[in-house]
This record gives sequence, C-alpha cells and structure tokens, in this order.
Amino acid sequence: TISDGSSSPLTAMFRSSILLAIVASASAFAPGAFLPKTGARSTKAAVSIKMQEDLAVPFLERPPKLDGSMAGDIGFDPVGFSNYFDLRWLREAELKHGRVCMLGVVGFLAQEFVTLPMFGNGATPLDDFFVVPATGLWQVFFTIGFVEAFSNNFKLTPGDMFVDGRAPGDLGFDPLGCGKNPQALARRQLVEVKNGRLAMLAFSGMLHQQLLTKQGVLEQLANFKPIM
Repeated sequence: TISDGSSSPLTAMFRSSILLAIVASASAFAPGAFLPKTGARSTKAAVSIKMQEDLAVPFLERPPKLDGSMAGDIGFDPVGFSNYFDLRWLREAELKHGRVCMLGVVGFLAQEFVTLPMFGNGATPLDDFFVVPATGLWQVFFTIGFVEAFSNNFKLTPGDMFVDGRAPGDLGFDPLGCGKNPQALARRQLVEVKNGRLAMLAFSGMLHQQLLTKQGVLEQLANFKPIM
C-alpha cells in the first residue's frame, strides 16, 4: 500500500493524463475534424489532383488524353505521342507488340531444347534466325503480312482502322468466351497490357543477353559465365 503523502503526486499526474486523453479524443470528433475549412479542402483537392497527374513521372504533367479510361493507363507518355496520334492506334500497336513479345519469350526458351525436323539450331536461339533458309523467312514475312491485313480488313492507318467502332486490340478472337463478363473482361485487359509490357522488356533483355554472352537464357542460368 502506498502512503497518502506519496500517492498525491502520482494521483494528480494520473488524473491529468486521463484528462488530456479525453480532450484529445473529444477533439477528434469535433465538427472541424469532419468539415475542414474551404481553403484546407481546396488545398487537399489540389494535392490529390497533382498526385494523380504525377503518377507515372513525378516531374512531368500528365498528358490530357491519358485520363485513365484505358486499361493500364497511368499517364506515362514522356515523349508526348498521345498529343499527335490517335490514342486507339497507339494502344493497338502496344497490344500487338506485347502479344508478339509474349510469344517471342516462349520461343526463345523453347528453342533451347526443341528442334524442328530438317533444321538445325544455332549456337543460341538468336542464331537460329540465321540458320533458317531464306524461303522460310519469306514465308514468315508474308504470313505476318497476311494476318495483319486481313485481321483489320485492310484498314491499317489511324484514320480508318477504327471507323467501324472496333476497340483497340479486339480482333474478334474469343473462343473461350472470356469477354462475356464485363468485370472479368476489364481485369483480363489489364492483365494482358501488364504482361505484354513485361514481355517486351523481357524479350529485349534476352536479346541483349544472348548478344553479349553467346549463351541461351536457360543455359546461362544453369552455367553462368560473366562477360569479362
């Protein structure tokens, strides 16, 4: 038991602490906490808009056409292409490059242990391009041109590609019916854009890695050799 003489200072301190805690709690529920002054609200709104504009590149303003309506749009356009070209045409190009690079990454990996009949592999998957006969390369070239032309009904310019209301990247190919649910479609569109961007970076990295190391990707993982 603490004597009365020693308990008075402790009791006063304890009561003061409780009083301060009550005052702080009450001030949190005061009207000012919910309704800040107009100037404060305007400042917060301006800061919020500024943060949204600077989401991709902090020191640049967000391009006006990149309003976030497209999947994966975070306002990244430091060169300003969206100011001069149709945004739908740019998205079409991004999706096509992403799809090609997703296939290219798989092809780079598969060529290290898969060889087609009547063909031989080069030292690296990159060297396989120079092993393919010229007739085979022309076949690939004309096939790509055929697919590109007929998939867009020969509408290849920004002025006529979307006159029929077609969405960028939508070629009418959906055998699994993934686009029936709008919410699921929006999620898959974002996934495709992100995976396509990652594949473009990965394909570029694999390409330069093979040029510098003269090794395939899987070979280098299993038997790493520094450049120097």
